[in-house]
Amino acid sequence: MRQSLSGKVAAITGAASGIGLECARALLNEGASVALVDRDGAKLASLCAELGAEAFPVVVNLTDPASVATMTPQILERFGRLDIFHANAGSYVGGEVVQGDPDQWDRMLNLNINAVFRSIHAVLPHMVERGSGDIVVTSSIAGLVPVVWEPIYTASKHAVQAFVHTLRRQVVKHGIRVGEVAPGPVITALIADWPKAKLDEAMAAGALMEASEVAEAVVFMLTRPRNITIRDLIILPNGTDL
Repeated sequence: MRQSLSGKVAAITGAASGIGLECARALLNEGASVALVDRDGAKLASLCAELGAEAFPVVVNLTDPASVATMTPQILERFGRLDIFHANAGSYVGGEVVQGDPDQWDRMLNLNINAVFRSIHAVLPHMVERGSGDIVVTSSIAGLVPVVWEPIYTASKHAVQAFVHTLRRQVVKHGIRVGEVAPGPVITALIADWPKAKLDEAMAAGALMEASEVAEAVVFMLTRPRNITIRDLIILPNGTDL
């Protein structure tokens, strides 16, 4: 039986655009209240004004530990509890390792790995105390299939996979479900620099997905009965060869 999300409280990182924003829209449509977490305060304020009273902006820089420490208190002050946490924020670096910029890698790894671990750690005590909760992480097909063109990004998502699979087994005793959604190529800001012709060609070939399609997958995960965990949900456009 499908579980209702009406009245639930969710928080989503990287919620000012892309998959995070579409997941926020989807959960609001399901009747949840949503804390949109991002460092872009102006964008969050504008979005929450558009999305309505149950959307709440939480301005946090996920790469700053002191800022992350303010996240859960802000959410609890506004809503009193947190039922769902979606660690979605991330960035992308591809290309040949020999030509890469290690400083750029460090910035990506800090957001894709350390910020995910730290932000989840920040909400876990509340969920453990309540004896219930859902944690979803945005991973990538690159976390399951090594993608030759993106070794550092692939490594970051493999770390996410390992964390999800081990954390889930640690916290299931507290009534907390942990799973990850692993999309293939998605139309987000990560491919914003693609030429329009290339984007149109990829869309025509069915090699890209919309962020809203990933959001639908996340809603599916969260609406399963409480005795069911969707640990890994892979969602791919048919036109990809991954």
